Amino acid sequence: MVGDKKKPPTLDVTAAAAETTSSHATLTQSSDRVTLSHPSGASATILLYGATVISWTAHGREQLWLSTASALDGSKAVRGGIPLVFPVFGPPQAGTAAEKLPQHGFARTTRWELLGRTEGESAGEANICVDFGLNAQSLDEETRAKWGGAFGLIYSVTLTSSTLETKMVVQNAGQGDSAAFDFNVLFHTYLHVPDVNKIAINGLNGLTYNDKTLGLTEHTESNETLRITAQTDRIYRSAPDELSIVDATADNKPVFTVSKVGLKDVVIWNPWADGAGKIADWEPKDGYQQMICVEAGSVAAWQTLEAGATWEGGVVHKAHL
Repeated sequence: MVGDKKKPPTLDVTAAAAETTSSHATLTQSSDRVTLSHPSGASATILLYGATVISWTAHGREQLWLSTASALDGSKAVRGGIPLVFPVFGPPQAGTAAEKLPQHGFARTTRWELLGRTEGESAGEANICVDFGLNAQSLDEETRAKWGGAFGLIYSVTLTSSTLETKMVVQNAGQGDSAAFDFNVLFHTYLHVPDVNKIAINGLNGLTYNDKTLGLTEHTESNETLRITAQTDRIYRSAPDELSIVDATADNKPVFTVSKVGLKDVVIWNPWADGAGKIADWEPKDGYQQMICVEAGSVAAWQTLEAGATWEGGVVHKAHL
C-alpha cells in the first residue's frame, strides 16, 4: 500500500452492519459501503466497489446526481456520484502502457480495501475522514496483466458540514529505472443542480480547451461565464485552482465552489438530451437537466511517476446554502 505513515488502523468489514460513534461524527459500515455522518446532518456514502461516492448531503439536500438505473451491486461502474478515473482517461491510446485497459481505467470497477477512519478539525469545525486502499494485488489477474505497473493508491474522503474533500495518493511501488509509469487521474463528479439551464460556471474565461463533441479540436474560452445550453464535453487545460458554479438567474448566487490541489485540468460534461438518450443506465432520461459534471483531474497529458515516487492531488467541493 501507499506509504503507511498516514495509514489509519484497518477496519473490519463484515456482512453485518457496524457503527463507530464519537463526539464528532458517526461511521456506519456494511459489507459493501461506508456512510459518514456529521453532527450538522451532512452525510456521505461510499461504495467499496470503485470507492465511489454515491451520496453527499449537506444543508438538508442531496448534492450529487445519481442515475436511478445505476448498478450499485458491483456489476459495472456507477453512473453518477463521484467515480474515480485511474490510470487512464477516456479510451486508451494505442502505444501507451494503458492501451489494453477499459475506458477510464480500473479504479472505478475494482473493490477497494477499507483502511480506516480519522477525525479532526478544519476551519474550526469537526470533520471525519475515511481512507480506502488499492494496489496491484487488488486487481483481477486479467487486469493486472494488462496494466503491469506496481502501484499503490490511498483514496481519502473527508466530510464537514458543507464540504466534501476527495484526495488521491498514488505511489509507484516498482524498482529500477524501467519501473516508471504514466497515468491520468480524474474525480468524475456529478453535481446535482435544480436546473442546469440556470447555472453558470465562472473561472474558465481565456483557457484553452479540447472539445470532444468537435473531434477534440482546440479552442479558447471567450465567455466570462460558461452557460450549458447543449451537449458539452470539454477538457480545460491548466485550469485555475478554484471555480464557482452560480445561479445566473439569482444575481450569481453561489451554488458550489470547486477547489483543486495538484490537479491541472477540469472537464465540463453534460450529455444533454441527445447524449443521455444513448446511455443505457441513464435514468430518468431528462436527468441531464439536474446535473453538471465539473471534474478536476490531470488528463490532458500524462503524469509520469518514477519508481519509489509519490503523487498527491485532490478536490474540495463546497455546497452553499
